[in-house]
Amino acid sequence: MTLNATPTPGKLLVSPKDHTLIMIDFQSQMSFATKSIDAVLLRNNAALVANAAAGFGVSTILTTVAEKTFSGPMFSEITEAFPGQKLLDRTSMNTWEDTAVIEEVNGIGKNRLVFCGLWTSVCIVGPTLSALDQGFEVYVIADACGDVSDEAHERAMDRMVQAGIRPMTSLQYMLELQRDWARAETYEMTTGIAKKFGGAYGLGIIYAKTMFGASEGH
Repeated sequence: MTLNATPTPGKLLVSPKDHTLIMIDFQSQMSFATKSIDAVLLRNNAALVANAAAGFGVSTILTTVAEKTFSGPMFSEITEAFPGQKLLDRTSMNTWEDTAVIEEVNGIGKNRLVFCGLWTSVCIVGPTLSALDQGFEVYVIADACGDVSDEAHERAMDRMVQAGIRPMTSLQYMLELQRDWARAETYEMTTGIAKKFGGAYGLGIIYAKTMFGASEGH
């Protein structure tokens, strides 16, 4: 049988309105022991994800663990992207075992969930495997997660991928939300976030726009 290709996106690609983003435990105490990724890069990646989600109107849950008594505040790069949004503070290491978080997930009502946070082996493995077990479609933004060692992060990612969870990266997440440079309403926002938090890719955008007024949509 000959297949007939059509210019339509695949169902496995994420779009702004089809998922809930859950950002977990981006806090100073969790960061001190994170060794699998440089702290500056981690903050940039988390900021890129948060700003992309906020800009595209993605339903987002922000959750912390023992914020006032032990772990400290969530990264300001994240909270500044969602001014006034309530942080759901927990005692449970597994976010999925927190009633307030689950009530928020159910209230939003999206069957596709995207996770990132610290640490990969605890704060991310727990809720992702729990959500998968309950029938949710689950993605993890791997470079917006970190752990106490490379081994801990990599084995956690292996475990989740083997279970059926789909990995992606922070820049991939934002560009998948944009997906077409001809979408003028979000073009400046997307390239602006990339210029600020997108590392070498952002530098390339600054160069192209400054030197010869380049625009991907034309």
